[in-house]
Amino acid sequence: MVAVMYKKILVALENSTADKSLIPHIKELAKIHHSHLLLVHVADGWVARRYEDFKLKESDEMIKDREYLEETAQNLRKEGLAVSTHLALGDPPQEILKIAEHQKCDLIAMTSHGHRFFADLILGSTIEEVRHQTTIPLLIVKMGQR
Repeated sequence: MVAVMYKKILVALENSTADKSLIPHIKELAKIHHSHLLLVHVADGWVARRYEDFKLKESDEMIKDREYLEETAQNLRKEGLAVSTHLALGDPPQEILKIAEHQKCDLIAMTSHGHRFFADLILGSTIEEVRHQTTIPLLIVKMGQR
């Protein structure tokens, strides 16, 4: 009998081409460990960050992100995987950390763009913030790797 090491994996998706590097790795890992995949995308546009405060209508960004999560989940379910989705709103690192802890995830999977120091200063680094604040193991897949 194989012990399940990763019962629940939080998969942080960007709704970008970067996800194409991450999903194959996660799919195989989930098959090996019989893991439940929690697909998470954090909408961080103006409406998403103020959605609750002002009781706003969902933005086009949020609607498209929700559709993307569900489409990705359906494709993974067709391969026999257990998948749920969560569209979070706000600051990506903080939301990923909060959801991973609340959902008792055993692994957080993310894609790295391979930025260097100056790009990280300008663009920020979700991975760096998550890495420094979590005790949950991380799987980082560099964009473009298969």
